[in-house]
Amino acid sequence: MLQPRIALRSLRLPLRCLPTIPPRAFSTSTQKQAETPSLSPAEPSSSTFDPSISFAPPPTREDSGAKLRTYTPRTPGVRHLRRPINDHLWKGRPVHKLTFPKRGHAKGGRNNSGRVTVRHHGGGHKRRIRIVDFNRDAPGPHLVERIEHDPGRSAHIALLRCKATQKASYILAADGMRAGDVVQSYMAGIPEELWKSMGGSVDPGVLAARTAWRGNCMPLHMIPVGTLVFNVGLYPGKGGQLCRSAGTYATVISKGSNVLANAAAQERQEPEPEVEAEADGEGEAKPKPKKRMSQREKQKLERIEQHVTIRLQSGEVRLIHKDCCATIGVASNPNYEYTQLGKAGRSRWLNIRPTVRGLAMNAMDHPHGGGRGKSKGNVDPKSPWGLPAKSGYKTRPKWKVNKAVVVPRVRNQGKRRRGYN
Repeated sequence: MLQPRIALRSLRLPLRCLPTIPPRAFSTSTQKQAETPSLSPAEPSSSTFDPSISFAPPPTREDSGAKLRTYTPRTPGVRHLRRPINDHLWKGRPVHKLTFPKRGHAKGGRNNSGRVTVRHHGGGHKRRIRIVDFNRDAPGPHLVERIEHDPGRSAHIALLRCKATQKASYILAADGMRAGDVVQSYMAGIPEELWKSMGGSVDPGVLAARTAWRGNCMPLHMIPVGTLVFNVGLYPGKGGQLCRSAGTYATVISKGSNVLANAAAQERQEPEPEVEAEADGEGEAKPKPKKRMSQREKQKLERIEQHVTIRLQSGEVRLIHKDCCATIGVASNPNYEYTQLGKAGRSRWLNIRPTVRGLAMNAMDHPHGGGRGKSKGNVDPKSPWGLPAKSGYKTRPKWKVNKAVVVPRVRNQGKRRRGYN
């Protein structure tokens, strides 16, 4: 007869000598040495004003470096997976009324006629596009309810709630911004309470100490020189367009306020020119003509007066109109550059299709394709459409073409060349 199977769950053996083994963690946190600018999260919130602390300080470079999370290699796909640690992010869903589905458009890199205009796009996980407020025209204090992840960008976004109207909106989060902070926008002008505290006139020191806090949005002419900003606008009245990616920022170098007025005042205060010793035939002396500012010089000074100079991270120096918007601080998620996807499938989840080298294609698919072995057939580097891809094409300066000298034609020149008289 078959013996009945004994249930091992009900079997209790006296294994008192075995120690209890703690559960093994699936992920661990590592620290990567890197000089990544990040604002210290231990700074006080902008909801309270402390006169002993000046405006938002520049980002500090901590000794610990970038903090990344690694995973136990239970599968090959997570062996090289590296992600920045962002435990402060919201774990739930976004506000539904501030999103709309991403269906069809911009999914496969095609335009309205169905032609592929951007290669290597297609597929990807289902997303909802977040409606982010880049203008920030609403004045008054706004409470930061939470920091969320946006699948459409590398930086994080913050959910704001206006204290006056209780209206919710998404903005780009600054590095170090947390739930409970209070931010404000000064695009509509200086509040009446701040005017009274300054005595009815603009005091640059008090204005900077009360307004230039991390996460506040204001025109460029209100931002002190040397401050780090992000989400910088290009045109007055429009939203931010520069420095919106994770960890990016620009530096305010100089502001040309009252340059034209100072130049005109200096011109009026110049001493009168000396009278020439020479005299004309009538014996009257002639004064030297006073040199005035030309129209081009006035236009140049007006342009400097109406613009603010900023330096981007690439080293480019740009002139931006003084009424354009900018946000104090550095864009959030600065450790995003150290992310490692770990496997090709994770790229497909992000709407990224494979990129194939032209050398590995057939001759009909690419100018570098075909041939025997690893060779592009002694062909200069070209794009898939046959245009030069390197050697400074479209970047080197155009050579000046000398105009052809027109030589007058002589009669019967051809006959004399043939031996005719």
